[in-house]
Amino acid sequence: MKKPWSITTTVRNPLRIKDFLEAASELDGKIWNTDTQIYFQKLLIKKRLYGYGNPQFYAGLPSNIIRVLEDTDNDIPEAIIENIIEIKRYTDLPMRGRQSMNPLTKFGFIKIGTDDKIVHLTDTGTLLLNTPDENIGEVLLKSFIKWQLPIPEDRAFSDENLYSVVPFVNTLRLIALVNRLEQERGNKAIGLQKREFALFAMTLTRESDTIEVAKKVLCFRDLQKGKNEAERKKIRHVFYFDFISQIIGTTDAKTIEKFSKNLNDYADNAIRYFRLTNFICLRGNGYYIDLENARKTEIEALFEKEFYKPRSFSTKTDYNSFLSSDDSLIFPWEEKSKLFDIASKLHSDYEQLSALLGEMTQPYDISRASSIDSLKGAISDLRLKIKGLRNKLEHNTAQSIKYIETCIEDLAHIYEFDEGSRALRLERLSTNALHAINDAKSVSPNYPVGDDNEPTTTAPAGKPDIECAYEDFNMICEVTMLKNRDQWHNEGYAVQRHLREFENSHENCYCLFVAPSIHVDTAETFWVANSVGYQGKKLKIVPITISQFSLLLETLIIMKQQSKKFSRINLKDLLDKIIQKASQVSSSDWIDSISGIIADWSDNLAS
Repeated sequence: MKKPWSITTTVRNPLRIKDFLEAASELDGKIWNTDTQIYFQKLLIKKRLYGYGNPQFYAGLPSNIIRVLEDTDNDIPEAIIENIIEIKRYTDLPMRGRQSMNPLTKFGFIKIGTDDKIVHLTDTGTLLLNTPDENIGEVLLKSFIKWQLPIPEDRAFSDENLYSVVPFVNTLRLIALVNRLEQERGNKAIGLQKREFALFAMTLTRESDTIEVAKKVLCFRDLQKGKNEAERKKIRHVFYFDFISQIIGTTDAKTIEKFSKNLNDYADNAIRYFRLTNFICLRGNGYYIDLENARKTEIEALFEKEFYKPRSFSTKTDYNSFLSSDDSLIFPWEEKSKLFDIASKLHSDYEQLSALLGEMTQPYDISRASSIDSLKGAISDLRLKIKGLRNKLEHNTAQSIKYIETCIEDLAHIYEFDEGSRALRLERLSTNALHAINDAKSVSPNYPVGDDNEPTTTAPAGKPDIECAYEDFNMICEVTMLKNRDQWHNEGYAVQRHLREFENSHENCYCLFVAPSIHVDTAETFWVANSVGYQGKKLKIVPITISQFSLLLETLIIMKQQSKKFSRINLKDLLDKIIQKASQVSSSDWIDSISGIIADWSDNLAS
């Protein structure tokens, strides 16, 4: 049976791949056997890379163990780890260790000797460890361009009759072909819908089938054209059934349904990882995956040199050496003419953005960059300048009433966004909203962004979602789409820790916590932190719902319509009122009072 390709479902946040690698590097030079596989899995638990914050992992664990897990200022004792393994009945710990190592070996960060089974941290792995989080997409890009099917001597993907593809590059090619075919018949190029990405890209395992599959995408679209939602849903069900049954060789409904769910899971993760390369972007509230126009020269160079075709390797050792060596691949656009084209396009974008902002363009003579290295340096510098200009443009745009109204509308319909992108969307919308408060010295989200300045993934663990600096106070903003007790598991202690660490380098600090609703356990935790203290000192945490956050923005609109200025003083006044209330009432009464405090505050400002 032909299997779909996938990135990994073990490490869902691509920024965590580096943390996994750091743990795996402790095994460098050791034999990969049952003992080290068990050790690695225990190490992931100890480093809070496996299970931490996961409600499913916490299920069945007593409260005293959960407290140890959540006490991130201290290591997890070995006895606690053994206790967890016993309670969770993990009899398959070596297998879990192998699964946790798989994404690291798949992309060449770790190499395990074919004969001696020795674990080696590779050149590519060392490069990844030494790369800042915001730049790891550059390392992943090279690994994705190398990763291919078939893989010699691989039990799952060695059949050349079933597999002959470089998944990343051929996915770009599939999107490009679908766009071209749509334009040829007079339609707009929109990329691939997420469901199309899951069904067609994840199952495309032979590059020679790409044109045929691109035509099937159009057929899939045409079947649904002009139909109502109920009819489209029925058409999709029949199409999925027929398409998948041909791939897996069965008409069993349960097997097909499971396969379809797996495809969606694989697609979500692939998109998340591929976004970090900046070669794809999301459109239509995250429903469409398209090629990033700012990387057009690079993408076309991959196609021109047929990088979507796999290379030939005699042995798995040869393939692994190619995959893990940092100098085994030169990007096809790293020649002077193409680099000059990239730099020229970026310089044009830079000048256009500068003109739009009414800023004088700093002199930048690309023609003086005569070598490949100087051109690469110019490209990197221009991208950084463009990012800064886009940040300014976003801040300026956020001041308009229309922009704020759109933000409120999107917050109200957050559940209409694709499920996998809601948390990221909330971080983005919250950043936009904070930009609308005009007198912030800086509003700095910690999520990485692509060339379009759109976030590629949520803020990494260990950092606040957003950091804000005002004239006389500082603030972090933490957001979540969680509503039930998972909210407390994932955010309760983490938010307190982030704020305390933020206080170590900033003065007069607050935290604004935004969620669809505030769970009772989260409320109790923040109430204690505000009124009693956390680690011996009180915090200032303000938990509000998304609808309450929107009321702040509605107040801002009213003030703008009245030609009044909303300032940091107004924001600080609201934060202080809510925090002061925490010391006067119980946690439940405190949460219940917040709506009234915001309403009174809003009425006073708008009157």
